[in-house]
Amino acid sequence: MARSLKSSQLLLFVFLLHLLSVTWSWKKEEFRNCNQTPFCKQSRSRKPGSCSFIASEPVIENGELVAKLIAKPLQNQEEEPEKLEPLILRISVYHGGILRFKIDESPDSPVTKKRFEVPDVLMKDLDEKKLWLQRISSPENGKGSVLYLSPGYEAVLQFDPFEIYIRKGNDPNAIISFNSNGLFNFEQLQNKREGDDWEERFRSHTDSRPFGPQSISFDISFHKANNVYGIPEHATSLALAPTKGPGIESEPYRLFNLDVFEYISESPFGLYGSIPVMISHNSERTTGFFWLNAAEMQIDVLGHGWNAIDGIAPQHEAIDTHWMAEAGVLDAFFFLGPTPKDVIGQYTKVTGTSAMPQYFATAYHQCRWNYRDEEDVAEVDAKFDEHDIPYDVLWLDIEHTDGKRYFTWDKLLFPNPTEMQNKLMAKGRHMVTIVDPHIKRDDGFALHKEAAKLGYYVKDYSGKDYDGWCWPGSSSYLDMLNPEIRSWWAEKFSLENYVGSTRSLYIWNDMNEPSVFNGPEVTMPRDAIHFGGAEHREVHNAYGYYFHMATAEGLLKRGGGNDRPFVLSRAFFPGSQRVGAIWTGDNSADWDHLRVTIPMVLTLGLTGISFSGADVGGFFGNPEPELLVRWYQLGAYYPFFRGHAHHDTRRREPWLFGEKNTALIREAIHIRYALLPYYYTLFREASVSGVPVMRPLWIEFPADEATFNNDEAFMVGNSLLVQGIYTEGARSTIVYLPRGQTWYDMRSGDAYSGGKNYTLEVSMESIPSFQKGGTVIPRKDRFRRSSTQTMDDPFSLVIALNSSMEAEGELYMDDGKSYDYEQGAYIHRHFVFSKGILTSSSMRSTKTSKKTLSSNSVIERVIVLGLSSSAKSALIEPAKHTTEVEPGPLTLRKGSSAVGVTIRKPNVRIDEDWAIKLV
Repeated sequence: MARSLKSSQLLLFVFLLHLLSVTWSWKKEEFRNCNQTPFCKQSRSRKPGSCSFIASEPVIENGELVAKLIAKPLQNQEEEPEKLEPLILRISVYHGGILRFKIDESPDSPVTKKRFEVPDVLMKDLDEKKLWLQRISSPENGKGSVLYLSPGYEAVLQFDPFEIYIRKGNDPNAIISFNSNGLFNFEQLQNKREGDDWEERFRSHTDSRPFGPQSISFDISFHKANNVYGIPEHATSLALAPTKGPGIESEPYRLFNLDVFEYISESPFGLYGSIPVMISHNSERTTGFFWLNAAEMQIDVLGHGWNAIDGIAPQHEAIDTHWMAEAGVLDAFFFLGPTPKDVIGQYTKVTGTSAMPQYFATAYHQCRWNYRDEEDVAEVDAKFDEHDIPYDVLWLDIEHTDGKRYFTWDKLLFPNPTEMQNKLMAKGRHMVTIVDPHIKRDDGFALHKEAAKLGYYVKDYSGKDYDGWCWPGSSSYLDMLNPEIRSWWAEKFSLENYVGSTRSLYIWNDMNEPSVFNGPEVTMPRDAIHFGGAEHREVHNAYGYYFHMATAEGLLKRGGGNDRPFVLSRAFFPGSQRVGAIWTGDNSADWDHLRVTIPMVLTLGLTGISFSGADVGGFFGNPEPELLVRWYQLGAYYPFFRGHAHHDTRRREPWLFGEKNTALIREAIHIRYALLPYYYTLFREASVSGVPVMRPLWIEFPADEATFNNDEAFMVGNSLLVQGIYTEGARSTIVYLPRGQTWYDMRSGDAYSGGKNYTLEVSMESIPSFQKGGTVIPRKDRFRRSSTQTMDDPFSLVIALNSSMEAEGELYMDDGKSYDYEQGAYIHRHFVFSKGILTSSSMRSTKTSKKTLSSNSVIERVIVLGLSSSAKSALIEPAKHTTEVEPGPLTLRKGSSAVGVTIRKPNVRIDEDWAIKLV
């Protein structure tokens, strides 16, 4: 007994040493670089024109073009290549300017293993959008086939040299192309021969690689592009910098979901999620590319002259990119655009738009690893009320559980969890608890016993349940690729199974890359086995997505199918936007990390994930008060707004930094709560169109080249421009306001002309923010304890006039929690100000409406910026009564020169048609 105890203590000591070395800081040597990754090293060494495939025998089958890709012998090849079956190419076209091309092994291949294709990502109705190709034609040179893509555009398959590209009409110049530089390579599966050594080794880990090399690589060219964007997640600039070319020495951008503590900024290193989507843009056109593949991926953005021969650069103008993946198939999409919003819409037609969140989830969240006990929870909750700071959600990290066993509570620290949640709910507040994918291997833990008995864990290469180390110690990981296991997991969230939970409790999925402290690169071995015989190398980047999906399904089942789930995930993949919110992981309390949150969140939005944010204040470290205040002022505009901190940091609730800083943080949070109606309207837009809540400037101003590289400012919807402050002690900042618009300072109402850089004085009171002329923003200016308590409160409308003295905007409302809006239970208003008259009309569709929604809320104030009027009153129609008009906006900064009027208490109902005329 004593001997056994000493052994376990030694094991625990070794584990803790490893834990400290791996997780408390980012160590570069723990992770592979390209030269240590054979498929990347080999692919990166390929030369332009080295592709050995030609296309042949094109035919139309089931509305698609099908052709064979045959490998031809390379020049000066000494040995006869092994005879391989041709690859099969399929090209299909979808409504709205979408081209799909797929390359896979031939069904006649003698190798029994089938390459993995990622399920449950593409929309189920995608095939309904497919255009049924009737015939193919040939270009004049007879060396290819031409397909109709959309009005005025064609897709071309060139046979030899093999290439796929899109062109406009008969213009021979490509818009976007595949294999223009001849880098396509496809390592076909082969039967192992005597003497073959397929194992790979990294540090102390050996990857058995039982099926050998199976990588895919190719080039994509974005012709005449100014910049390319996308491929999250990296802590780097919004416009992707070149990684290879003359004078450039950099690692490729890596897409491999990893648990990276204290990641560094300005790095192509892969972080917690992976979305293989890239968008190109110039002042005339935007295009996009998406590769559906869950294996590790490395991507080079190639600098000008990368493919020069004898010092002579090629003539075509393009940003060339090189895509490399360890396994999978080539299942790729071109998005034609032509506008940025078109490309985002085309991508989300393929993978889905953002889920509509509950109203409370769009407000402020308070989190820490960890709130100690129920007394701590009650004290934090009471302090928010004492300091008049609203919040909606309080979070509990892993320490709330019984020994890191999820779905349990520490009975000493949290003896009355249901009562605790109900006390919060009485104020309209909610709670979130953490549920991670690692399951403690403890025979006394019912969840583990059941999962092991049913065979629901991922297996190691020998077929046994995979056993890795994470927070509970020895742990196993559920095989979430299996739909049966996802359904089983979902049942664990029922009120009967999750004892101590309530309907007001929601979930946080962390560590779902998956994180394995003693695994290679702090994750699961690549030769672990999943459902259907898939290797982990093929599934890896999608594992967290499936776990996120199963958890959200659990909350949906708990609510009887009509409560919208809220689940935050750290890992993500294409399709995650349909499931829930994402955050950017374990950042640090420094100014560089504050700044890099903007391009990180913007990039997530460009690639479909609108509901995202970063830990306000930084997860690691202790922010100085100035940094914390600036982070709250910026974070109040993130789509997902949460303060969070590591347990080794000092407590940093908003009231702990002195009265002055408390007031500044309170004001920042109040701004978010005032704007919640506008944010909720934008979340509705994202759920319908895919266009994100938080947007790069060039999304709204695609022809303004001054916006293309700006990732310090951003748009919230089409109406608000926000400029962060990213340096300590800043007393001024430069703000670029896009051309063709009038802009109004949100605090003073002062007007600025667009198309200029302004050097503005800044104080600690706020960060620069502006409303665009020609827009209407709905607000709620009364502050309550939580957003739930504001549902019937009155609205204010802020109207910013353009040069034509006009403006328009929208307001969307529903019950904030259910799916009744899908049956018509919502209010959607269109506001138009023109010729001195403000009108409200319904935008609600009545075609399939089975339910309705009414509201007692009224408009209590209308602020019109940019209007100089002598009107003393306003006439309300159809009620035919008048109300008071005052000159100037209600709140003016000292020295302001703002022009405007305020219409007081029109008291018109938000759910009715009306007109307000200045008289």
